[in-house]
Amino acid sequence: MSAVTGHQSSRTVLVRIRSALPSLRASEQAIATAVLAEPALAATLSIGGLAEKCGTSTTSVVRFYKKIGYQGYSDFRMDLARETTREQAVANVALEMYEDIAKTDSLQDVVSKIAFNETMSIADTAEALDVDRLSDAVSALSGARRIDIFGVGASAWVGQDLQQKFHRIGLTAHSWQDAHSAGTSAALLGPDCVFVAISHSGSTLDTVDAMRIASEAGARTVAVTNHSDSPLARAADIVLTTAARESPFRSGALGSRMAQMMVIDCLFVGVAQQSYDSSIEALRKTYLAVQGRKVPQGGQP
Repeated sequence: MSAVTGHQSSRTVLVRIRSALPSLRASEQAIATAVLAEPALAATLSIGGLAEKCGTSTTSVVRFYKKIGYQGYSDFRMDLARETTREQAVANVALEMYEDIAKTDSLQDVVSKIAFNETMSIADTAEALDVDRLSDAVSALSGARRIDIFGVGASAWVGQDLQQKFHRIGLTAHSWQDAHSAGTSAALLGPDCVFVAISHSGSTLDTVDAMRIASEAGARTVAVTNHSDSPLARAADIVLTTAARESPFRSGALGSRMAQMMVIDCLFVGVAQQSYDSSIEALRKTYLAVQGRKVPQGGQP
């Protein structure tokens, strides 16, 4: 059994590396990036070999594996090997699927790599998501007089999707597209309101500031982020962590969106369950309201 702190297992070793990445020192980040790029290779390297590959010291490697919860390097290597083998078996993919999209990749290679990484992002997020914290968020949202949602860039589109879902079951929810609107609205929230902040990095200044304003106004705050030790997570009442897989080519707009969407879908369904009958009726009514806007079969009006 691995000497990992707490209840974590080999299943989450790659997730924990990704989550810790922003809080690591530059030398430790180099190690984390190398491990995530080639986990199967990293699992075969000695501590000195990994340090040499990353152009750093064995001391940095020691600090790295301890920061992600391991007492010994052999335990880290073992869990890394187990998880890499498990992923390959479950997804039935070649080692090349772990690599970033290359200039010489065919379009089929691009499809395969994106499909693999997005599938595993959802699976990793399901594994890492704290169901107790999800339950806390569902309870807070279910009883809220008003819900404000804010994110920047790709996270803004995820926020809009959550707002639309809540709107369809009759909840008063607003999704803001700019920091000024988010901040001025957040200032008017109260103890019976909830502010949902979405940020992959958890360090987007506008998002952190808007949530701080909401918190100072007395609202409950929920953060959806990939990094549990980020400024956003540290400031939130409830933290829901994603486990997106990103690389230089598959950056935020691709990697984080699927994981965030999974979390907000869980939030929506959880909230809808709290008032099951009325939610089903509301969904039925809103579905019927737009059916007349579809082109009939055969393309004739």
